[in-house]
Amino acid sequence: MPVLLLRCLIRSLNAPKRPLGETRGRPALMLGLFALLTACGKPAAPEASQPVDVTVTTVTPRDTPVDFEFVAQTQSSRAVEIRARVDGFLDKRAYTEGEMVRQGQTLFLMDPKPFEAALQSAQGALAQQQARLGVAKTNLARVVPLAAQNALSKKDLDDATASEREAAAAVIAAKGQVEAARLSLGYTTIKSPLAGLSSYARQQEGSYVTPAQSGLLTYVYQMDPMWVEFSISENEMLRYRDQISKGQLRFPANDQFEITLLLADGSTFPARGRIDFANPVFSAQTGTFLVRAVFANEKGALRPGQFVRARVSGAVRPNAVLLPQRAVQQGVKSHFVWTVDKDNKPRQRVVEMGEWQGDDYGLRAGDRVVVDGALRLSPNAAISITGNASSAEHRAKVMPPVAQQQSEQNSAR
Repeated sequence: MPVLLLRCLIRSLNAPKRPLGETRGRPALMLGLFALLTACGKPAAPEASQPVDVTVTTVTPRDTPVDFEFVAQTQSSRAVEIRARVDGFLDKRAYTEGEMVRQGQTLFLMDPKPFEAALQSAQGALAQQQARLGVAKTNLARVVPLAAQNALSKKDLDDATASEREAAAAVIAAKGQVEAARLSLGYTTIKSPLAGLSSYARQQEGSYVTPAQSGLLTYVYQMDPMWVEFSISENEMLRYRDQISKGQLRFPANDQFEITLLLADGSTFPARGRIDFANPVFSAQTGTFLVRAVFANEKGALRPGQFVRARVSGAVRPNAVLLPQRAVQQGVKSHFVWTVDKDNKPRQRVVEMGEWQGDDYGLRAGDRVVVDGALRLSPNAAISITGNASSAEHRAKVMPPVAQQQSEQNSAR
């Protein structure tokens, strides 16, 4: 209630009482006060709404590169088990666990004494057989001319010939035993078959190892090149094929995709990879399609077993519509944008992000879409277009890898 009206009421109530005849004018005064109260209670005339300042971008369909991201894991291109090949005691670990090792570098030493003794025994047996062979050859040389003169029987010649051949075979067998003993002695020195990153030792000095059970000693992982494996689900493959058949998606020639790795901290691995293998069948257990990419890893920045995100580039969406991310809003049931009609009135338009729609539902070339100021809009609100949002400007801004599906711009049609 206005202050002036309150003062009038208080003055009238505090006025001195008058005779009855002098109070006849009071009803007229009360009616005037009531009329004044009624007039004061009317709402004020609405002020003209201020136009909302917005920026817009004009829809221009064009062939747009599209990226696909998959959760991937790094794998060594050559992971080798270092195993004991003979039974024996482990004498020494000759490498530092977790460090890079050279090809041919000694990793473990086993006790060689039993194998040296076995080699000597085999060499002695060989010498005996060689002596027997010499005797057999001498006897045969004597028997042959005597048999030719019929001084000896045919049986004596056959026996001498068989003895010489038997001795020669025994020499061959003895040489094999010597070679086997020499190999076993060589297996007591365990070397790396490749250059790579060594793992920890599974067996320690003094352990008795056998090739069957406790023969695994360590692993060596080749670091360059590095494999990156990811899986594509059956539903994704079918969706890609359907979009390709409809002309909504185009893969590069010969499937020459470029692979970019996004590491766990959001950084990008500097080298680019390529797909070198795709499993021809789906996994019966997971229903996925295994794809493998290969990356140069000269500095060893990638390690086996890392979880990364593989961004596959090279595909193109023909006549796609790109919008800045902040132009798209999330409604109760769908995404939507604000467009500006020919009368500069905002209109709400439903869109589907990252997918394709028919010609009768979505954005068309020439549509103006509100980018900045969309949160303050309502249907038929007055707007003031203060500028245009450049598509190139928005493409230059990159969202963090965890929140980014393709780029800061979402594909909508």
